[in-house]
Amino acid sequence: MKDASEPSNIVSLSQRLDPSSERGGALLNNVRDVAGRRLQILINGMFEHVDDALFDLAEKAENNAAQMHYFDGMREVRKRRPIVERSFLAQVSRDLSDFSSNYRNNSGTTSSSPLPIGSVELSLVADNELEESLAITSMIGKNESRLTRDLFAVNQRLSVIYGGIQIDDASNPVGPSALSQAFRQAMRELNAEMRVKLIIYKLFDRYVLASLDELYQEINAELIKAGVLPQLRHEVARGGASRAGSGATAAAAAAAGGDQAEGAFLSEDEGVASSELLQTLRTLFSARRSGLESAHLPAGAIQMPSANELIGALSVLQSQAAISQQMPLRASDAIELAGEVQHLKEHLLAQIGSLRGERPSQVSTIDEDTIDLVGMLFEFILEDRNLPTEMQVLLARLQIPYLKAAILDRKLFAHRQHPARRLLDNLADAAKGWSAESDRDHRLHDKVKSIVDRLLQDFDDDLTIFERLCTELQEFQDISRRRAELAEQRVAESTRGREKLEQARRRAAREILSRIGDHALPPLIHGILTRAWANYLVLTILRQGEESSEFRDAVRFTNDFIDSTKPARTLDERRALRQMLPGIERALRRGLANVAFQESDIDRLLAQLHTYYRHQLGEPVPEAEVHAAEESTTLPIPESIQPIVESEAELARSEAEAEPALDTPEMLLVSELKPGTWLEFMTGPETIERAKLSWISPMSGRYLFVNRRGLKVADHAPQELAAALAAGTARVLDSTALFDRALDAIVGRLSLPATATATDTE
Repeated sequence: MKDASEPSNIVSLSQRLDPSSERGGALLNNVRDVAGRRLQILINGMFEHVDDALFDLAEKAENNAAQMHYFDGMREVRKRRPIVERSFLAQVSRDLSDFSSNYRNNSGTTSSSPLPIGSVELSLVADNELEESLAITSMIGKNESRLTRDLFAVNQRLSVIYGGIQIDDASNPVGPSALSQAFRQAMRELNAEMRVKLIIYKLFDRYVLASLDELYQEINAELIKAGVLPQLRHEVARGGASRAGSGATAAAAAAAGGDQAEGAFLSEDEGVASSELLQTLRTLFSARRSGLESAHLPAGAIQMPSANELIGALSVLQSQAAISQQMPLRASDAIELAGEVQHLKEHLLAQIGSLRGERPSQVSTIDEDTIDLVGMLFEFILEDRNLPTEMQVLLARLQIPYLKAAILDRKLFAHRQHPARRLLDNLADAAKGWSAESDRDHRLHDKVKSIVDRLLQDFDDDLTIFERLCTELQEFQDISRRRAELAEQRVAESTRGREKLEQARRRAAREILSRIGDHALPPLIHGILTRAWANYLVLTILRQGEESSEFRDAVRFTNDFIDSTKPARTLDERRALRQMLPGIERALRRGLANVAFQESDIDRLLAQLHTYYRHQLGEPVPEAEVHAAEESTTLPIPESIQPIVESEAELARSEAEAEPALDTPEMLLVSELKPGTWLEFMTGPETIERAKLSWISPMSGRYLFVNRRGLKVADHAPQELAAALAAGTARVLDSTALFDRALDAIVGRLSLPATATATDTE
């Protein structure tokens, strides 16, 4: 049994070793040996693949010039490879040896991460340098996230053997950031085009950084064997760590995570496009700071607020916002909120000053970037024409909870599926279709307001509230959607029925008018054909179809009925007319009975026809009766049986309306609209209605629009809709998620000259 007075070989986190001591030096040498050996193998393996990769690209090059660039790059790599390898390994060894003294000389006693790659002033960075910086920053963030567990353990154990200096991912001499910087420095020995260098960086990511887990495991094993934190558990303070912990734990986690890197909120990689966008934001923020911020605070200046203080001050401001949220909304709220959004940083510093007794003049770079980014997000919300004003005001009140969430979890802006991001995207999507007319029962407005209220009142540091509210909103939306879908189906079926009727009416009119042609028919015959018989044709088309025998018989009757008006002067003509009359009477009785004629009306109509035909056959008929039968305009036809169409000109106008207009930008936009797209319509001088494209008629091509309850709002022919878009009385709403649109807008804004965005930091 070991004597109690015997010194222990176990080194705890609270203990520190002097790196210049014998034991500290020995441990540091061990780490350096492990790193040198492993990295030598990895860098050799990487360069073994460079030749093949460049040769493949040369074979696939789009032209001879590009092919020569790759071949030149191959020759340069073969010639300079030994120098690049030696430079890289030597830099890593120096970083391990010199870290302690350099760190203290540069930072005093305060831990401060070196600037990540890509944070230099934009105006001093050539396009190639920026491209290189963005590529490297992306792979650093991806690998720091992937290697969280092993890298955290290395950080803690190196902190012990470096004399207690706090080490994080960005400052670790063998972390992805330091190794990437060392490799970038070594690559300056290579005189190659940027396209060649970018290929080599990708291979460095694939064959060196991707294998760092083996290096970290070996370093951890060596240090555990030497007694350095053998019982260390994985307690890395990352975003989301607060979910299971108390407020103090969460804030401490945020503090540790917040100090890790200037651009920690961009540390996750969710695909090339998302990563490049976020890294661009990161660099643009850095460029803006370099042009706007003053010199560093002098020694003895007020200490910057910690993440704990930020969370505490935000909680106070959040409570105040929760109280104001209970007050009725006013027309001026949007303007007031815009001012609050822009000046939240000032309010936050003032609140910290109130809590600690002295007001800090600035916050850390990572926190400033986060505050500015969240502020610009909510400025975008207040300017977003996709959202109705009432909804802009509601959602803008979430700035403080979202700033607190972004400080607690730096991954909020990097993960599309982050619960807080999904909640805001879903709220904006629901709000997009809101209008006072479609929400008379206030169901949607009250649901959005309820979620905003609960975030303001209940969100402390437990980020799972976003997931819970997201699920709740989704359930509400699902129920609303099911109700709306039933209403939409009814509206679509009704519209489809009307269109079938209209199509049948046009077909019937075309059949009758084309047969009447230039015939000067008596009013009696013309009225029967264009009203009574035309309606029977429509009914036959709808019930039996245009290919049916019933429809062919009805069209044949039209020909016979018109022929029956021809003068019967000869014996043969009169005989032929007499033979036709029984068939005409039978067809009329059957047809008119099908279109809701009463028997008495049919008898009266046939009586008028009998008088007309007796006169045609030359039989004696009183002149008054003949005149009444030929000129009658008061036929015994029910008022419900209206003419299908009066003339060929009217039919031509009706069919012309269904023809597509000439190609215009608006017509092209209309042709690209898909069901589910939301539009905004100005239905009056001060009335705006939002409607979703529900259905495009396959028959007429008309566009049916419904509100969020599935009720019909508008029904437009393509050319009518194009005209409304051109006149500005209709506008297509963007279907892109709110966060994505906001980030794109922020990049555009930050890309403007510094003077244009100077007010952001005032």
